[in-house]
Amino acid sequence: MPMSSAEGKSWIRDRVAELAADRPVSVLDIGPGVGTYAKLLRELPIERITGIEIYEPYVHTYRLRDHYDEIVLGDARKLEFPDADVVILGDVAEHMSEPEALALWDKSRKAAARAVYLSIPVVHYPQGALEGNPHEVHVVDDWDHERVLATFPGIGNSWTGSEVGVYECRTS
Repeated sequence: MPMSSAEGKSWIRDRVAELAADRPVSVLDIGPGVGTYAKLLRELPIERITGIEIYEPYVHTYRLRDHYDEIVLGDARKLEFPDADVVILGDVAEHMSEPEALALWDKSRKAAARAVYLSIPVVHYPQGALEGNPHEVHVVDDWDHERVLATFPGIGNSWTGSEVGVYECRTS
């Protein structure tokens, strides 16, 4: 859904803050939904934050242009990514097949100069279309911590809650 569990969000915020301690970072937020990460990171030294949103009504409904320096409308699986220090895949991988999620992870690792963050449900979490958005369907609804670690290479740090796991891959 455009708004996800709060679990792990502060962990990602703290990790990005650590990266931004020596110099401001640029952030690419894949699937911003209601703008959670832009709001969460706004007090940090962020040089620029760009969102890639697949569902145009969210751009207007959630006023994403008020929270992001740039919103790119389109499917992240098909778009070329701008360079960024940090790429956040915030609750998007479950909305695609496992091979598509892995390809998006690899694409994000190539685009991120410093780190990629993945937030994903790690319990059985089925979901259908919401707010008229067919992209809200959970294509893979049975991720768990072990499967995430086995599927997405390069994960160094992670945190898991009762519903969501968050994962970090440093790229530099």
